[in-house]
Amino acid sequence: MRLPQLIASIDKELTEGLPDIEIADVAYDSRKVSQGSLFVAISGLKADGHAYIHDAIRHGAKAVVVQNGFKLNSTPAGLSIIRVPNTRQALACIASAYYGDITGRLCLVGITGTNGKTTTSYLVESVLKAAGLSAGVIGTVNYRFGCEVLKAPFTTPESLELQKLLRRMADQKITHVVMEVSSHALDQERVGSCRFDVAVYTNLSRDHLDYHHDLENYFRCKERLFTTVLEESRRVKRPCSVINIDDPWGKELLKTQRDLLLTYGLRDHGADITARNTSFTLDGIEAEIVTPKGTFGLHSKLLGEYNLYNMLSATGVGLALGLSCEVIKKGIEALSAVPGRMDRIENPCKATVLVDYAHTPDALEKILSTVQALNPKRLISVFGCGGNRDQGKRPIMGRIAAQFSQIVIITSDNPREEDPLEIIRHIEEGIKESPLRRVEPDSILAGPPEAGYVIMPDRREAIRLASRLARPGDAIVIAGKGHEDYQIVRGNILSFDDRLEVRHAFGSLS
Repeated sequence: MRLPQLIASIDKELTEGLPDIEIADVAYDSRKVSQGSLFVAISGLKADGHAYIHDAIRHGAKAVVVQNGFKLNSTPAGLSIIRVPNTRQALACIASAYYGDITGRLCLVGITGTNGKTTTSYLVESVLKAAGLSAGVIGTVNYRFGCEVLKAPFTTPESLELQKLLRRMADQKITHVVMEVSSHALDQERVGSCRFDVAVYTNLSRDHLDYHHDLENYFRCKERLFTTVLEESRRVKRPCSVINIDDPWGKELLKTQRDLLLTYGLRDHGADITARNTSFTLDGIEAEIVTPKGTFGLHSKLLGEYNLYNMLSATGVGLALGLSCEVIKKGIEALSAVPGRMDRIENPCKATVLVDYAHTPDALEKILSTVQALNPKRLISVFGCGGNRDQGKRPIMGRIAAQFSQIVIITSDNPREEDPLEIIRHIEEGIKESPLRRVEPDSILAGPPEAGYVIMPDRREAIRLASRLARPGDAIVIAGKGHEDYQIVRGNILSFDDRLEVRHAFGSLS
């Protein structure tokens, strides 16, 4: 592709070199540069691509995109240099052009929010399939389309990988793509050149404050999907927003909206989509879903009120895409489980054992309160907090676990570079504010007391302890990692899957 085609839509200044050359490839990692590439120097969390420009040139880059004000120490003859105000924005535009501006031809659904993105993406996928449509999904668990399932290193890929993936989907006749859109992706312009048909807002609560610093900044990043990104989408589409107005930040988001809008909620009587006659049991959810296109009865095997919210958001997407209530009902009811989200593990002890990704205070409170409302004999929770992340949420999660559980087992999540015991100490500060008292593992296994908290840094041993404590009628919630099949310890990625560990633990008891 010729350089002018690649950079036609970006705010730029070609300062040196030939203005019209053939570009063989695009890269932002100097190690992936090949002969004839265009290299875009972007700043990451750990490194600045501008420091690797000479490496890119040695690997064969014929053109480089740099931030305004950056100067090369020496410029090889024939190198084209494009200066831009924002190299991340430029990368998104260039990537889209390189892969054929594919999102203008795909039906693209974007889902953002702190919790519920993954389950909503599965529900929307199921609704699209019920309508006979060819759907792909880009999200936290994996990237999947057709017969392919790819690992997901990020919830939302970098713009270059994202556009390549979307092109690959389109080439395999995928017509509809459901994408989880993270706050990091919005802040880093990864979806900058994506054209969305529907944008969904689920909720906002404390998460990623190590990156965003406060909830206001966090929300403003989420908001970009419904302002900047949708504004660009309007050039080629008529996008619709689907917003949870029970969430206070959702009501704030309403102030920015114009044109097509659908709201949903259970508390706000002004919501376009709501539910009545609801019932929540261990068998699932029963409800009547009320929409502008009619009312339909629903039975789902998913658990808890927060999953009903996810069903309302999926209903909103279906309506925005012109699907009937019958199709939406069929799609929602067809989904019986989501990997690592309230994932029920059968066991010989006749206890209710659930593995869930809940790793924020709000998510942990929602799952524990949901399970507690089902009246188990005892609620045993096993959880930790990730290292090198927001430390402020750790005691909050400790307080929440103690509030809803009879027994809390504090363990490691992904400690990363931090000392696991230091993370546990932070969690314990919150639990100490509750009536629960610390108990040694041997003491709690011996019988009484029926309540208390245990510190067990080894996650495998913590899960085994929970399995040994289980009695008929108990509920065990193992939270924090959900679908993940690894644990990150001191830079090492270790094989670890909560679901497998639970099965092994209970298997050793039978």
